[in-house]
Amino acid sequence: MPKRYLLALDQGTTSSRAIVFNADGESVASAQREFTQFFPESGWIEHDPNDIWATQNAVAAEAMGKASLRGRDLAGVGITNQRETTLVWERKTGRPIHRAIVWQDRRTSKYCDRMHSEGKANDITQKTGLRLDPYFSGTKLHWILDHVDGARKAAERGELCFGTVDSWLIWNLTGGAVHATDPSNASRTLLYNIHEGQWDEELLEWFGVPHEMLPEVRTSSGDFGECTDFGGATIAGVAGDQHAALFGQTCFKKGTAKNTYGTGCFLLQQTGEKPIASKNHLLTTIAWQTKGRRRKYALEGSVFMGGAVIQWLRDGLRMIHTASESEPLAASVPDTDGVMLVPAFTGLGAPHWDPTARGAIVGLTRGTTAAHIARAALESIAFQSAELLEAMNADSGIALKELRVDGGASRNDLLMQFQADLLGVPVIRPQNTETTALGAAYLAGLATGVFADEKAISEQWKIDRTFEPAMSSDEATEKMGVWRDAVSRAKGWAK
Repeated sequence: MPKRYLLALDQGTTSSRAIVFNADGESVASAQREFTQFFPESGWIEHDPNDIWATQNAVAAEAMGKASLRGRDLAGVGITNQRETTLVWERKTGRPIHRAIVWQDRRTSKYCDRMHSEGKANDITQKTGLRLDPYFSGTKLHWILDHVDGARKAAERGELCFGTVDSWLIWNLTGGAVHATDPSNASRTLLYNIHEGQWDEELLEWFGVPHEMLPEVRTSSGDFGECTDFGGATIAGVAGDQHAALFGQTCFKKGTAKNTYGTGCFLLQQTGEKPIASKNHLLTTIAWQTKGRRRKYALEGSVFMGGAVIQWLRDGLRMIHTASESEPLAASVPDTDGVMLVPAFTGLGAPHWDPTARGAIVGLTRGTTAAHIARAALESIAFQSAELLEAMNADSGIALKELRVDGGASRNDLLMQFQADLLGVPVIRPQNTETTALGAAYLAGLATGVFADEKAISEQWKIDRTFEPAMSSDEATEKMGVWRDAVSRAKGWAK
């Protein structure tokens, strides 16, 4: 009998999850565990690589147990992961030489400033599609090689392995037999030439990274080796979390886009087989590469504070007890009564990239209530995402026809309606919003024959609700103008 089940490993920033899907794309069982975050200095964030592996392995076994499945029942395993987080381990023993440096970590800011002063930033962007920023893996890897005794010489001797989280999981799942990654994760390292589809020797020289420690880059949907556990099931799909969500939302046509409303918001638009260089401060990235097909590219914009704004209302201002209370509170007033909230608590991401911006609430009067502030907080998420869409439309020249949404805050109907109003296009929420894990499962299923092609996957995507724009374009334009005015007052505050 054909194998009908796929195991998706979803390794995130604060927790590891595992979901078993059947051949209809339905979740059969899941498990999740959080792990410790380390903050050794201000702006530094680290994970214990062994915690990442232990929690991911445990939830995989737990989900399989809940589904009453064994490894022999799996058609394949898919991996999706927090991106840019950087790990280095010994090739012989598998022992990490340092804690993982997390994507949010800012310790390499001065190193980036130095490279900027050397005039390398533009060349790096042209090769990688990324900004020269501590966000990405290359500068973190350089730091580890410089700060761990003997690391650089050991790396030059071929004794060390570098990897993002996907590579670390593949290594452990295969008992050290496979050291590999996929193009989507490789394209987030500052070391990978997205045009040539290979590690770039000049970039490796600039960042001081020996080629010997790099993983092999394999197609996102293909053979990554057999698991030593789970009955030897094949790892058959790998993609960074936002790329997997784009695949899970079946954005297979050029110009289709998705927005994930999590702690932050990540908006990606699939732009076809040629990379588009952004003129509006977005990132150009590899979306995925499936077996026998050319690479697909995407434009990406990041909002630092999405659902985190709602968490701030709950934990900082204590206006609400649970995140779900934000919607009825905001809906209790017809509008914000002129209040604008700019949630630049950690600076502004795309398209502004202003690390000195800080949060601001403007337009307050004696008549302002908690409900007005709650509504302004929700609307700020939509305003930031609308700015990204404007930048994407300008870069790609592709008029957006609809926006597919997922993530926790996508379940907020008031937010989704306001998003549709600002964009002037339908906002579509699918029935299955677990699109990150689902995308990893789809990539694995495509490689193992569970799905014949992308068309078969597209047929599984089903709509939960469509939010049609109800605001005039003139009103939406006016509101965006007021938002930009508020943003201008938040910029540069921490200089």
